[in-house]
Amino acid sequence: MSDDHKAALAQGRHESRVVRDYLEALKSSKPKRGRKRTAESIQKRLDKIEVELSSADPLNELLLLQERRDLQDEFEALGSGADISTAEAEFVKVALDYSNRRHISYVTWREIGVDAAVLKRAGIPRSL
Repeated sequence: MSDDHKAALAQGRHESRVVRDYLEALKSSKPKRGRKRTAESIQKRLDKIEVELSSADPLNELLLLQERRDLQDEFEALGSGADISTAEAEFVKVALDYSNRRHISYVTWREIGVDAAVLKRAGIPRSL
């Protein structure tokens, strides 16, 4: 395998990783349907689960334990304040080459949720 071929493979892996990271960050920062939970409402439900666990049958105990774990994860995520600006900046650098190489159209990027302004900064034309 030539050095050029190795470099091309490494570049492809890097670009794929950047695109994947951006799309994951975009998806995780997307607002969820329904009313947003606050830290206070999550804590209130966690307290209620602790009370319910003391008298739960084994199946309900299982379900309550899973709900508690999900709520704890959600509570921790509230404080993280997903900032996608770094991932977006990296995406803008590689998106055009990635799109050209993988034949991904502007419409497909929009369909998955990439903002039009981000695609414009990346240099991806509507005709792609």
